[in-house]
Amino acid sequence: MDQDHTPHLLAALAWIGRAQDVTATGGIARGYSLVHHRHFGGRGWQADYPETTGYIIPTLFAAADRFAREDLVARAMLAATWECGIQLHDGSVRGGMITEPLSPSVFNTGQVLLGWLSAFQRSGDWRYADAARAGAQFLIDALDHDGIWRRAHSLFACPGDALYNARTAWALAAAAEALGMPAAREAAARALGAVAARQHGNGWLPDCCLTDSARPLLHTIAYAVTGLLEGGRLLGDDRLIGAARSTAAALADRVDIDGRLPGRLGADWRGASSWSCLTGQAQMVSNWIRLFEITGDRRWLEPVPAVVTFLKATQDRHAGDPGLAGGITGSDPVSGGYGPHEVLSWATKFFVDALLLDERVGSRTAGSGTHALLLA
Repeated sequence: MDQDHTPHLLAALAWIGRAQDVTATGGIARGYSLVHHRHFGGRGWQADYPETTGYIIPTLFAAADRFAREDLVARAMLAATWECGIQLHDGSVRGGMITEPLSPSVFNTGQVLLGWLSAFQRSGDWRYADAARAGAQFLIDALDHDGIWRRAHSLFACPGDALYNARTAWALAAAAEALGMPAAREAAARALGAVAARQHGNGWLPDCCLTDSARPLLHTIAYAVTGLLEGGRLLGDDRLIGAARSTAAALADRVDIDGRLPGRLGADWRGASSWSCLTGQAQMVSNWIRLFEITGDRRWLEPVPAVVTFLKATQDRHAGDPGLAGGITGSDPVSGGYGPHEVLSWATKFFVDALLLDERVGSRTAGSGTHALLLA
């Protein structure tokens, strides 16, 4: 088994660099269409994408520390500054790409908030703190009394309760800690409590998809797990961490011998697609590793090696096409139902996150228990 992540990390980071350079703005391209894409008007690089540019910023800082590369710090700061320049007057971040019709988006605001906070922490520059404070206030004001965001959904996602906004609540909890915003902490706790209250006994989370609440994407389920876990950690709420554990354990039990997970899952956790969602798989690697780091239970590392090996095998580091080389596609096979025939900036970001975390903990030294033990 290949245990050296360095060539895979460097190739993925090079892809992200090209995705930023091609926009010539500081923002990072949404992705790269491998075939003619009707919505995007052709093949090739797509326009700047505020949402994913925002949460790629912390990834670039982490990679900069791993490889001692100041150029990655500069890229992250450039992206954070670009995000400040496009922030809307109410503190929000727009949905979709920069070229698409303007619509304030709760979810995108939360993801860029994470980027601004990391840029402030890294630089001490208060323009990033000011942008983060305005974004956090927008999220506080948009939250309904029952802890669900129903207003200011992007035009590019289905309306509804969208429990994957647990990841947005994590961003609010982080803002509360970094900026001293008690109202943000209260709102984050209310939002995460609402998600946990809706969770089924088997760990299932309803209303947790961009398009199909009955068969949600692994990607959006993983968003919710991250939000519950990291938000619960910041809030010191074991109940929220327990909710994340329940969903993460059910998903660990679904990993097959080849390291694959279904791209969509039903309420009984049975696979509802024949293809894999690579973004969601990378996210779950990070979630399982973070559960190990938070709980100290090495059984959380059990599913990691197989999934990491599978993900690395999908990366083409030597492609002649610069839009493919080093990046991660939406689905495997590439024609699957999530981001078909596209290399995605967020899939590549979560792949980098997963490999960096895996290096940190050394998952291949995990114990010999089975995934099912995580449910105990």
